This record gives sequence, structure tokens and C-alpha cells, in this order.
Amino acid sequence: MTIKINRQLPAAEREQLKLGYMRLSDSAPLIVAQALGLYEEFGLKVSLQREVSWANIRDKTIAGALDASQMLAPMPLVTTLGAAGIRAPMVTGLVLSLNGNAVTVSSALWKRMAAVADPARPAHDALGTAQSLKAAMAQTPGTSITFATVHSFSCHTLLLRKWLHAGGLDADRDVRLIVLPPEQMVDSLAQGVIDGFCVGAPWNSIAVEYGAGVMATSGFEIWNNAPEKVLGVLESWHSRNPSTHLRLRLALMSACEWLGDMANRDSAVEILARPEYLDLPSDWLRPSLSGQIIQQRVGHPLQQSNFHVFSDYCAGFPWRSQAEAILEQFSPLLGRAVDSEKRAGLAQQCFRTDLYREAASRAGLASPDQDYKVEGVHAQPWLLNDHIQLGSDLMLDKPDSLPS
Repeated sequence: MTIKINRQLPAAEREQLKLGYMRLSDSAPLIVAQALGLYEEFGLKVSLQREVSWANIRDKTIAGALDASQMLAPMPLVTTLGAAGIRAPMVTGLVLSLNGNAVTVSSALWKRMAAVADPARPAHDALGTAQSLKAAMAQTPGTSITFATVHSFSCHTLLLRKWLHAGGLDADRDVRLIVLPPEQMVDSLAQGVIDGFCVGAPWNSIAVEYGAGVMATSGFEIWNNAPEKVLGVLESWHSRNPSTHLRLRLALMSACEWLGDMANRDSAVEILARPEYLDLPSDWLRPSLSGQIIQQRVGHPLQQSNFHVFSDYCAGFPWRSQAEAILEQFSPLLGRAVDSEKRAGLAQQCFRTDLYREAASRAGLASPDQDYKVEGVHAQPWLLNDHIQLGSDLMLDKPDSLPS
């Protein structure tokens, strides 16, 4: 389904917009909104621009070459802070997706890990694979292991660091971490430039399809329902175009509602595969969007319907508690003191819960009446205030009993 507006919208300050996106399965809301005519439904004429790196997305948005973009969830925070080498106040009033990432290792490294894996654990269990990685590395001391993520300040980096830590590895000492654009991951793995990566779909599935790698574990297993992509705009752009921004959020919320119906996922796959969008084979896009995850070339697919979450669990709500959790986890990498007061200020400035509620009220969608919730304690979906269902939010941590 798509949303219906319950009262007249204010006139847009501008109609023609340029939106940036990456060649990823969770670009689906921006692409589906175009294919289904949802932008036009809200009085907008949108041009989609596919970019090759997250740095391009950020820089072009700051320069004004893009009006708004699909962004990594931490990007408005770290760009406002100036932690990534460039400072510009950014905001998000809509989370576009939860989850969608996985850790993939080379087939050769997986073989070494499988040889020392605990047979009592499932083959792709997050903790078990992290422990087997450490055990495999211990058998060849001094051997260098290189992992790649898509951006230094991304949830991919947080997930990878948490996974390594759970296995008793120090991400800054025991492995080498580099940054690569998503589209370069599979070739780099196949050529032995890297030993593994954390990236969004469909690049994990492509590595499996080529026989270059094995999906060790999903991002969901490391942090349940982590915020992944957001709609990012400059704070100044929003100030100049509040009504246009509202219409854009409504169009994308409508796309997310449509994507939330699993019955529409096959249609979504065919849309995304088109040359003008992702230009990738449907068979590479289908696993993550259908929830039939192929982790290695032999064996049965893993059923994980929450691999991508677009609308369930109030997925679009930009929780300030999650923003603070992201900043707290990035503290060792920020190179500056970001105390709790600073984290709270950034969360309030960048994660605009008021903008989400404004759009949700016009669309007749439920919206939390609080900006913060306790993170990392819910093992199952749960009810907030007895009427809003939220998802599990557990985070993988290093067991106290695990030797360092």
C-alpha cells in the first residue's frame, strides 16, 4: 500500500530536485518512488543520480549539486561534527531502511575458519564465526588480515568492529581496515586484495554467486534492526525548503510502506534491476529483498525476512537514542572528546524527530511520542506504550568469559 494524505499540503518552494543514491538494494525507496510515480503524486519532479562512493554523496550534497541524498545513518552526525574532514550541518527527518548489511570473508579464509569452528554453533552464527576467525588467525601468527568497509564512519564499520571484538580481536591492532566503494568489494576479494568486507546488499550475494566469498554473518545478527540509510539534507536547505522537504519525505514514506509489503518485493527487484537504476541482474538482487539469504554456494538459503526493513517497527523514525549510541560507539575513532552532552546536542540537531512526526501525522501513520528508548535490551519485537510495535535491538558484545 501507499499512504494517503489527510489534509492539504503547503505549496512547495521548488518542484525540481536532484537526489543522490548508491548502487545498493536499500536504495529501493528512492527508486521505487520514481518508478511508481510517487514523487509526482506529491508535486515533485525528481532526477535520480547514481553515485559511486559515499564521499561523493556527501560532497555533492554539501556543494548543492544534489538537493537531498540517501546517506549512511551516521553521516549527518559526523558531517555536522566535522569528524570526516569536512563540516556542514546536516539533518535527517526520515530513516529509509534498517539492516541490509553482512560480513563476507574470502572462500579461502572461510575454509580456515570452518576447520576450527565450534561444531555446537550454527555455521553462520555471529559470535561463533568471530571466534573461529580468531582461532584461524592464531594458527598462522604474523599473517596479515585485511577487511574493508564502505566509509570510516558507517554502520558497516561499527558492525565489523563489534564482530571482531566479540571474537576477541582488536580492530586497530589485529587486522587492517581499509575503505572501499561498495562496487569494488567483490573484485578486491576475488583478487586477494582484501580477506573480507562488511557491505550492503547485493554485494555480499554477488561475492557468493561468483564463488569469491562466504557470508559469515548478517549485520542483523550483530546489531538487530540498526538504522542503516537515511534521507539527508543540509540544515540550510531544509530551512529554505521546508514544504518541499515535507513532500519529499511523504513520497519516500509512501515508497517505504509499499516496500514493507513482502508481496511487492518481486516487483521491487524487477524495478531495481533496470538499466536506469541499479543495472544488475535480478538474481543478484532477489536474495536480500526476498529474505532468502544465500550465505554460501552449498547448503540451503537462510530465511531472514528482516534482512531489509523499510516500514515495520516504525523504521522511519530517527531515534535520538540511536544517534547517541552511534556517536558513543564511534568515540575511539573521532579523535576528539565527544562527551555525553555533545552527543545529545548532535542527536537533537541532526536526528529531527519533529520532521518525522510532521509527515507521519499528515500520512496517518503511527509515530512514537518520545525521542529516546533504551537500546540493546530487547531480544524480541516489543510494544512501546502498548500500541507501537518496535523491533528487537540486541547488540553483539564480547562475552565476559572469552579470553582476550
